[in-house]
Amino acid sequence: MNRLLSLLLLIAASIGAASAAVTVGAARTGEYVPQLKGKRIALYSNHTGMVDSTTHTLDVMLREGLNVVTLFSPEHGFRGDADAGEHVSGGVDPLTGVPIVSLYGSGHKAAMDEAMGNVDVVVVDIQDVGLRYYTYYCTMLELMNSAARHGKSVMVLDRPNPNGMTVDGPILDMKYQSGVGRLPIPVVHGMTLGELAQMINGEGWLDDKATVPLTVVPCEGYTHSTRYRLPIAPSPNLRTMRAVYLYPSTCYFEATPVSLGRGTDTPFEVYGHPDMKGYPYTFTPRSVAGAKKPPLLDQECHGKLLTDITDDQAIAMGVNLEYLIDAYNALGIGDKFFTQFFEKLIGDPTIRKKIEQGMSADEIKQGWADDVARFKAQRTPYLLYPL
Repeated sequence: MNRLLSLLLLIAASIGAASAAVTVGAARTGEYVPQLKGKRIALYSNHTGMVDSTTHTLDVMLREGLNVVTLFSPEHGFRGDADAGEHVSGGVDPLTGVPIVSLYGSGHKAAMDEAMGNVDVVVVDIQDVGLRYYTYYCTMLELMNSAARHGKSVMVLDRPNPNGMTVDGPILDMKYQSGVGRLPIPVVHGMTLGELAQMINGEGWLDDKATVPLTVVPCEGYTHSTRYRLPIAPSPNLRTMRAVYLYPSTCYFEATPVSLGRGTDTPFEVYGHPDMKGYPYTFTPRSVAGAKKPPLLDQECHGKLLTDITDDQAIAMGVNLEYLIDAYNALGIGDKFFTQFFEKLIGDPTIRKKIEQGMSADEIKQGWADDVARFKAQRTPYLLYPL
């Protein structure tokens, strides 16, 4: 075995050990099972809610004799196999027979409120990735609002944030509040869902500044500097840790004509367009599971593959608009490059103008440095883990 391979295996082993040393909240049954005995439970989770490689939190709850009466499922569905933005209907979990209420799609708020009348406590156990436009926390916020309206309590079984070492990007201008941005937080907020739930309560971010009775079962062995490797892809197109780390920099292509690789083997790790001539790398989006109708379907795209970027490099970049600026310049179509969705993703009305004026990624990043510093101070009382 050559020295390079030996080194790579050693690094992989050390990273794996760091992840293995973390105990997620759902595995700490002694902390939450006694509190849930005799209560009607609604579990907000999906395929990521695993206690170990074979056991879902739902299985643990049922095995412990807890009364789980409802499952709330987010974008991508309870089993995590729906496309981004695809309508997800409710139903019954075929493995357990527990009714599922979908919280993604039309009519979900009425269904959520109706279900809330039959429960005592909402338990949140889902793997987030720490980005403002990742929708799992938005669903948690809606559940907290509904619980507050109906006099119910909320418990978060906390999980690590794989981007928990980073805070970057502008704070959301709330006039751009949407399904991909619900709170005045930076693009990369660096908080776990448990920490964020505490901040939602503490900062008066629920409707009418309400609060909800909240319990957080924290992880053990986690700090914000822990390099936690996700054991399960959190959604169909975030398949690798590199994609998770690049997500703060590549997601903005969703608001442009440029493909970010949905329908390829490297979603969020590539970008390109048929008219971006002069790039040596090409790819063609296809209809695949998790991306049935990807942008630029069956069209050969010219662009850049980002798989040579290391995890350390991607993490250090934080929110890096270099790729977006490169594609903007390559297409040369001016303001037609952006849709209105861009402001919802980036959360700041000035960023588009700065790109059009020719500012560099580093210059633009300096513009939100005060936002980052202010948010770091604001979130401090709600942090559960060392930095």
